[in-house]
Amino acid sequence: MNEADFHDQLDDLYDAIEDAADELEADIDCEISGSVLTLNCPDGSAIIFSRQGASRELWLAARSGGFHFSWNGEQWFSQKENQSLQTLFNQACQEQIGETFALDWNKL
Repeated sequence: MNEADFHDQLDDLYDAIEDAADELEADIDCEISGSVLTLNCPDGSAIIFSRQGASRELWLAARSGGFHFSWNGEQWFSQKENQSLQTLFNQACQEQIGETFALDWNKL
């Protein structure tokens, strides 16, 4: 994946998350600032996405820990955790928000 594709793909992901946050029952504040997307959760915690252009990774920070994802040609995947972004993001949302985002992961 070249750098332009990396940024385009993550722009689409950030936009989808921002749109889905508006559809949740929980009161979620979604902020995008540069390469960082922050979801401020009702319990005062946060879920933070950060794109790392040089390594072409997406980082996720949540109460459950920090995770690094690389594009494997099909999905964002953490080799260390042996889990997809979809799985770990949904787990973090369930833990910190009490519900998950309705995202079409096949299009992201």
